[in-house]
Amino acid sequence: MAIVGYARVSTADQSLDVQVGQLNAAGCEKIFSEKVSGSKLDRAQLNALLGYVREGDTVICTKMDRIARSTKHLLDIVDELKQQNIAFKVLNINLDTATPTGKLMLTMLGAIAEFERELMLERQREGIEKAKAAGKYKGRKPTAREKSQDIIRLLNQGMQKAQIAKELGIGLSSVYRVLDEMQKKILL
Repeated sequence: MAIVGYARVSTADQSLDVQVGQLNAAGCEKIFSEKVSGSKLDRAQLNALLGYVREGDTVICTKMDRIARSTKHLLDIVDELKQQNIAFKVLNINLDTATPTGKLMLTMLGAIAEFERELMLERQREGIEKAKAAGKYKGRKPTAREKSQDIIRLLNQGMQKAQIAKELGIGLSSVYRVLDEMQKKILL
């Protein structure tokens, strides 16, 4: 059962020394550290840490924003660790998912994240309705339908449907949908 630390700073000119010192003081046997923006979900050292830890290990970071940028991302990471029976600790708020209080705090964070998401979606729907009422919102433009003539032209040139989709930057299903709509118009 290993204690594994994770330290991160956002820019190359920032120092990891304080975090590494705190992680060493917490008993970390191995520390994964990197200098990369937290907004990047695909971080090499975080991925290496997740691949390194095993059942019974504990992952420690100094602050929640060091390992995850959003509550949802944090919950995804902790859920991945939990599935492998790996504990997670955050030093500055004394969060420890191996304790009942830590599990409660994490559950509350999850509820808050879900609540925030629902509020954001509600505000988005209200904004769209308001914009529609004012005649300012017409929805997303149908990109594939605008390229109907290009689809037909490329098909007549002998190009395969998958190649057409790639060439025009649209989905293959959009190519089929446009061709299906064209076929229906011809039959009417």
